[in-house]
Amino acid sequence: MTDPISSPNVTPPDSPGRGRWIAFEGGEGGGKSTQSARLAAALDAVLTREPGGTEIGRRLRELLLDPGTVALDHRTEALLMAADRAQHVAQVVAPVLAAGRHVVSDRSAYSSIAYQGYARGLPVDEVRSLSDWAMRGCWPDLVVLLDVPPAVATGRLGSDLDRIEQLGPEFHRRVSEGFAAMAAADPGRWVVVDGGRSVDDVEAVVRGAVRERLQLPV
Repeated sequence: MTDPISSPNVTPPDSPGRGRWIAFEGGEGGGKSTQSARLAAALDAVLTREPGGTEIGRRLRELLLDPGTVALDHRTEALLMAADRAQHVAQVVAPVLAAGRHVVSDRSAYSSIAYQGYARGLPVDEVRSLSDWAMRGCWPDLVVLLDVPPAVATGRLGSDLDRIEQLGPEFHRRVSEGFAAMAAADPGRWVVVDGGRSVDDVEAVVRGAVRERLQLPV
């Protein structure tokens, strides 16, 4: 008997009745968790996150973000992130989309490209290919990039920082540049939103983008 988790039904994006996957991206302190929760509630969608959207992913997230995790090679980090994304698509995203329900996620594989590729200095095309293989080609239908000025983002983070948040401003500058480059290269999939505005204003812009791009009533 085939294991449904190891062989998920990854339906093509244009399949009739397929749900839509909307991912929020951006640097630290951008408001992704808040806005993804609000949009998921408005759409009655499944709310999830990467890393950590499954039990296996939760364990990987603890390892990846724990400040006590030291001497982690950049390629190891990329592989662990890809493992989380593979499990997430297999266990959560693909089955939900195939059932006709929408998915809203706080981050996606585009974060791997930004963080492990652009910021860590690993070959971007290799990180992208690794992610594509891990997810069996299942990528978000719409990516909302919350663009927040560094000073605003820093003020939102507080002092209890995880392993990635603790990295210096130069690292996070490269992350932001990576996201900007991806958004500019694929404007049909990405929408850039000023995340420095009020929470309600950002939500209104996001809802408008979802209505326009995906024709979803929200």
